[in-house]
Amino acid sequence: MLSISPNSMARSSLEEMLDSLRQRDENEKPKDMPPALPARPRSTSRARLPSTKRPLPTSSEIGESDTAESSSNSNVEKEERKGLRRNSFGSKNVREMKPGESPYQMAASDEKGHDLKADEETKANLANSKSGLLQGFREPELDDNLGYFIKKKLRVWCRLHNVPWQSGQIQSTSGEKASVRLLDESVVTVPTQDLLPANPDILEGVDDLIQLSYLNEPSVLHNLQYRYSRDIVYSKAGPVLVAVNPFKDVQLYGNDFVTAYRQNLLDSPHVYALADTAYNEMMTDGINQSIIISGESGAGKTETAKIAMQYLAALGGGSGGIESEVLLTSCLLEAFGNAKTARNNNSSRFGKLIEIHFTAAGKICGAKIQTFLLEKSRVVQLAQGERSYHIFYQLCAGAPDDLRDRLRLKRASDYSYLNQSDCLTIHDVDDAQKFHMLMDAFNTTRICKDDQEHAFEMLAAVLWLGNISFLVIDNENHIEVVADEAVTNAAGLIGCGIQDLMLALSTHSIQAGKDKVAKNLTLQQAIDTRDSLAKFIYASLFDWLVEKINLSLAMGKQHTGRSISILDIYGFESFKKNSFEQFCINYANERLQQHFNRHLFKLEQEGYELDGIDWTKIDFEDNQDCLDLFEKRPLGLISLLDEESNFPKATNLTLTTKLKQHLKGNHRFKGERDGAFTVRHYAGEVLYDTGEFLEKNRDLLHSEIIQLLSSCTSQLSQLFASMLKQPQKPASSPIQAGMPACQKQSVATKFKDQLFKLMQQLESTTPHFIRCIKPNNKHIPGMFDKNLVLEQLRCCGVLEVVRIARSGYPTRMTHQEFTRRYGFLLPENHTCQDPLSTSVAILQQFDILPEMYQVGYTKLYFRTGQIGSLENVRKQVLQGTLEVQKCFRGHRARRYFHELKGGVVTLQSYVRGEIARKEYSILLGLKKQAACKKLDEQLMAVVQIQSVIRGWLVRRYFSSLQDSKESNVSKRRPGRRSSEIKDLPLEVLPSIVEELQKRILMTEAALGRKEKENAALREQVQQFESRWSEYETKMKSMEEMWQKQMSSLQMSLAAAKKSLGTDNTTGQPEIHHGAQSPSFYDSEEMSFGPHTPSGSTPTRILNNGTNTNGGLNSISTLANEFEQSKRNFDHEAQAIVEVKSADTVNSVEDIRSLKYKFEAWKKDFKVRLREAKAKAHRLGYGDAEKYRRKWWGKRTKRF
Repeated sequence: MLSISPNSMARSSLEEMLDSLRQRDENEKPKDMPPALPARPRSTSRARLPSTKRPLPTSSEIGESDTAESSSNSNVEKEERKGLRRNSFGSKNVREMKPGESPYQMAASDEKGHDLKADEETKANLANSKSGLLQGFREPELDDNLGYFIKKKLRVWCRLHNVPWQSGQIQSTSGEKASVRLLDESVVTVPTQDLLPANPDILEGVDDLIQLSYLNEPSVLHNLQYRYSRDIVYSKAGPVLVAVNPFKDVQLYGNDFVTAYRQNLLDSPHVYALADTAYNEMMTDGINQSIIISGESGAGKTETAKIAMQYLAALGGGSGGIESEVLLTSCLLEAFGNAKTARNNNSSRFGKLIEIHFTAAGKICGAKIQTFLLEKSRVVQLAQGERSYHIFYQLCAGAPDDLRDRLRLKRASDYSYLNQSDCLTIHDVDDAQKFHMLMDAFNTTRICKDDQEHAFEMLAAVLWLGNISFLVIDNENHIEVVADEAVTNAAGLIGCGIQDLMLALSTHSIQAGKDKVAKNLTLQQAIDTRDSLAKFIYASLFDWLVEKINLSLAMGKQHTGRSISILDIYGFESFKKNSFEQFCINYANERLQQHFNRHLFKLEQEGYELDGIDWTKIDFEDNQDCLDLFEKRPLGLISLLDEESNFPKATNLTLTTKLKQHLKGNHRFKGERDGAFTVRHYAGEVLYDTGEFLEKNRDLLHSEIIQLLSSCTSQLSQLFASMLKQPQKPASSPIQAGMPACQKQSVATKFKDQLFKLMQQLESTTPHFIRCIKPNNKHIPGMFDKNLVLEQLRCCGVLEVVRIARSGYPTRMTHQEFTRRYGFLLPENHTCQDPLSTSVAILQQFDILPEMYQVGYTKLYFRTGQIGSLENVRKQVLQGTLEVQKCFRGHRARRYFHELKGGVVTLQSYVRGEIARKEYSILLGLKKQAACKKLDEQLMAVVQIQSVIRGWLVRRYFSSLQDSKESNVSKRRPGRRSSEIKDLPLEVLPSIVEELQKRILMTEAALGRKEKENAALREQVQQFESRWSEYETKMKSMEEMWQKQMSSLQMSLAAAKKSLGTDNTTGQPEIHHGAQSPSFYDSEEMSFGPHTPSGSTPTRILNNGTNTNGGLNSISTLANEFEQSKRNFDHEAQAIVEVKSADTVNSVEDIRSLKYKFEAWKKDFKVRLREAKAKAHRLGYGDAEKYRRKWWGKRTKRF
């Protein structure tokens, strides 16, 4: 891409390129071709006026002649024909366009022009050759000129009687009427002036209304409805975001969407996208931003502001700290500033500007709220079906018992200010739950408990003031206050005396010279005084609350001056009866509209200049004359209203007369009958009723009321009164800006001052606009009331905004996009490579009028309708291409099908052959199996026959053996027996044989049974043998154990004998010293073992060969007994082992009895051995005894 400075004084490379292209085309093209693209002007001359040959196509000019009129008449006509304004791009005269003539036709002169071709001829050329198509393009099918649409019978919008705009296609025309076929196939006849051109299908549901080729009311409505039916509630109208209230939850919000828009993953119109743009510009450029939200009640302004705040809070910190406080301020402001109206269940009855401040790192560090024009009259006066502010109903429904007792609260239906409209609840809204949410918001924003209770006291005081009644006491309608609970409770909550309150409400002091005279009030005056006190308390409370919120959201030391302001302000209002509130609201919208127009043109023209296109500064009609009507001194509406408000006896009629007298020459003003007047605003005419203008503009409090509040003990009452007594200064805070007072400055003047300050603040920011639209009055999702939407579009100026934005070049495409979309329309011999050259070649190829486009550094800029004509040719070329491709693809598909079919048939033949061979092999296998099976059956039959034969042979052989045996037996018997047998008759022999066979069978059966019994006996024998082997093993193990025990016992006895011998030698000199001490037998662990190798235990012998004393004799006796018992036990055990008897049970019993006998002997022997030991110890051995004890202890421990 070329880098060109738009401010360069030298010829740029882009201009040189365009000049070379122009010269080349002039040399190469035929003489009958239209002139080439004009060269770019020098940088010294930035302007290029439109061509004098064609006017700019404007849909609003269809069917009208350009007659010359005076400037004054033209100005008035433009005001009366709303929506038909157009801007002037130059001062040159233009010739009149003939009906049916296309503005896209290139006609440099009458001599070089040529006639348009018919539509049928164009199609024929398209079918014949591409060159024919390119020549036929000189007559486009889409045009702003309605005559062209009528001639070509294209799709249009038609307006029927009492029916919204309908889409249809022109069938025929007859004079000034046309026959149109609608979408439902019905045909209607309408005047041609009730027809408007429709857009091509490519522009169906575009994101930005500027992209529409034909900008008219039905096209805009259809585009918005098309998107709304698909839950796409956001659209763009140039720099403005249009938000249509869906009246339901749509899946367009949440953390996922915040992330997507923050990371530029989505670029569709959205509040997030607009807020993200503002945030990025603030962080990048360091310039404060503003988001201006407007729309009528119920259009979703408050919710849109919340969504923008949520996105900024997500970007600026998250969900904790100051971010949550900023979000919860909406809960407080809605409770005290929103109410149910006939159009909206949560209507904001005030305007607010939320200024969110950021640190250098982009984090939220604080916020500030400003409010404008609270609707105080709603506190004391309600229309049928509406409610007062939400806080009153929430307090009555959700206040806890202790707070209810302190405030002396009753039900909402018991208060006159609340029950006068017969509407106390809202469907699907729980006021008690809302009150709890309100308390949480109070705590989060750090408003202390005392301040909360003071605020609730003022709210309850307002409710009780409404219940105060008056009694007429004379014929002059003078009154006195009825002393009831309402007066008592109101006085107690305000903090004043009961009599003081009654006196302030029933009398008024008049200054007569130096004296003051008290005058009784009439009934209406008393009611007005009471209501003015209630309105003043509530308005002051609202401003006090805003100031408290601002204190909690005050910026810290991190404040850097960067901020984003969100303005949620009332939209343009026009009702059957418009009062002072609508007067101020519409005046504010006039100011915002002028701010918007100035901002729009600034952005548009800067964009044109930066992209280096030829651009003439646009002179547009702004609404300054309407603002002068309001603000001009001394003959402006506000000045005259203030002047009349200073006269005590002024009425609405005197006000209207004065306005007519001084403003009758202003075309924006029109006096009406019955105290009314009309103002022509930018969005339409509004009829104002001046019935309550003077009272609402004055908004004065009697001096008695001010003194009463000053003397109250309540802190808030004193604060409110002190604010009234302060000298008038420019409003620098919300509580000062909205505080009504008794000074000379009126409500309208103060509101004008507020508006001036607001505009000064907005002028220092970069604004972003959101227009909220209410699709229907029934709050039904999916319902789109075209008339209602159209009225709002007119009021908020969306159509005018788009017209202003489109006054330049509304359709814009980058060179790359343009080349990518239309480059295939060029001939094949085209050699341009870069997108810029290709784009210029496309424009030249299709003879686009030079005044209908501009070539910028990065983009192409087109006038209205140009993209539609290009799209038409592109569509035709694509359709022709698709036809050719369809035929080629069909031929290729058929050829491929036949090839594939042949291959498939061949493959199938191979597959079928393979399958047949497999089936044949399977059949052969089955046949072989069947043959084998038959052979096996035959073999089995043969074997069975053989077995039968062999059995018969065996039986026959066995019978012969038996016969031979019997014969042998008979031979051994006497001859008489054999002779007897021989003499037996032959008939008896078969019976004998049968009997013998039976006996043989019985014998064989008995033999089988015996064999089974023998087998069972053999198994028992084997079991007994195994059990005996187990017992034998156990006996051997027991024998080994007994041998070990006997051996141990022998060793113990031997050791005892040796010990006794040693003791004796120690006590007597002649005794040997080698004997062991018998103390060894003191151990309790005695056991028997096998014999020692010697077979006996040696006895102890004294040195002189004699026996020992009594102790030794007892030991010897025990030793002998041990030897004897050992031999006996050995013999008995040996006898049991050697016995091999089958009676194993007796053997076990013998072993068990032997064991018991051994244990009994062992126990007795141990007792006697212990006694012998004790006896030996009593003999006494002196030191040797001690030594033995010590030695024995060691031995005992060792064992």
